Amino acid sequence: MVVLAQQGGNMWIWMIVILVLMWILMMRPQRKKEKEEQKFRNELKKGDRVLFSGGIYGKVHSVDTHTVDVEVSNGVVVTVEKSMIQPAPEPKADDKK
Repeated sequence: MVVLAQQGGNMWIWMIVILVLMWILMMRPQRKKEKEEQKFRNELKKGDRVLFSGGIYGKVHSVDTHTVDVEVSNGVVVTVEKSMIQPAPEPKADDKK
């Protein structure tokens, strides 16, 4: 009886250890990505290429505390929340005009 109780206790300890390890391995990369995106948003400046979360590319026209004015076409400037902006990937060589 005592042996069975000990084995059951060990099983719970191992399950908890495995769950903690899984949580660490899944949450750490997510937090790192969030920190990188926050750093990008804090360092935005005029002329930076950005990508909206909706898939629209543009260039930063001006930066405010919580919003960014982005030029999406010649003379077309839209205001968006900083949280909706991501760094734009570099265009491929065959995409350049």
